[in-house]
Amino acid sequence: MLKIGLLGVGHLGKIHLKCIQAVAHLELVGFYDPSDGNANKAIEEYGVERFDTIEALLDAVDLVDIVTPTVTHFELAQKAIEQKKHVFIEKPLTHTIEEAEKLVVLSKLHGVKVQVGHVERFNPALLSLEGMTLDPMFIEAHRLAIFNPRGTDVSVVLDLMIHDLDIILSLVKSPVRHISASGVAVISDSPDISNARIEFENGCVANLTASRISMKQMRKVRLFQKDAYISLDFLEKNAQVIRLYDQGSSHIPTNANLMELKTNTGTKLIHIDTPSTEPVNAIKMELETFAKSIVENEPTRVSIEDGFNALKLAHEIMNEINKRKKSSIQKPDF
Repeated sequence: MLKIGLLGVGHLGKIHLKCIQAVAHLELVGFYDPSDGNANKAIEEYGVERFDTIEALLDAVDLVDIVTPTVTHFELAQKAIEQKKHVFIEKPLTHTIEEAEKLVVLSKLHGVKVQVGHVERFNPALLSLEGMTLDPMFIEAHRLAIFNPRGTDVSVVLDLMIHDLDIILSLVKSPVRHISASGVAVISDSPDISNARIEFENGCVANLTASRISMKQMRKVRLFQKDAYISLDFLEKNAQVIRLYDQGSSHIPTNANLMELKTNTGTKLIHIDTPSTEPVNAIKMELETFAKSIVENEPTRVSIEDGFNALKLAHEIMNEINKRKKSSIQKPDF
């Protein structure tokens, strides 16, 4: 049994607390949170022990779960790693790229496992594609949310788009070649809506839109590859795969319902498939896979390098937005 400590019992922290208590390999020792309000609610609702200092909690555990504001991630993770404690840390990995680079080095130096909380990796829509050959050459992603003041201390790129950046980087095994991006701050001090176009060296292009001022919610990713169109709905937690086959192809699924499509190269056959999905508690599942990676000494499902790469790409997009903003400011004519 692994002894785990929780850092932060705010809104998301309490969800983690409940999930930790349901994971077989984990024993929740207690938590640290400087807020008396957060702490008292956690004690009242879950009966867990509050530690007065981070150091005292680290001395009592094998690993920590960091669910605190992003600006505190580096300091807390550094303390844990230097004490040779494994770390689960919510996304984004850190506030700055420099901090993330230091954590990558420290985790290797001290031989600890770090998993980053990119929870959409555990969405049933994406999980339903496991075992399927994916080689997308065009990707379209829309992540729209109704306004919520919580999280507006950072750009919508770090708040929302980073989910899709991590997913796309996990699917496209090629370096980024070029980025163009734009964004607008509507009701906060940082961009509330943003669009980014990412071109990869293998020719794949990804077009992403993220907004936290939408009138409706949407979390969709569409993948286009040779002879296939794949639609993922992360909100509804389902997927649809549409494939194109030549007549007489040996790859056509048995007993498949097919539709004919006339093309300039002859008649093709269309097969529409809805992969089966199983309802899961994604946060509980990511904590379970992290515990399993420690117990069985396996790679983590979402590595610290994955978290670093998503964060780096997010910052590159924000830099492009800032460049565009500066270039649009016209100098006065004298």
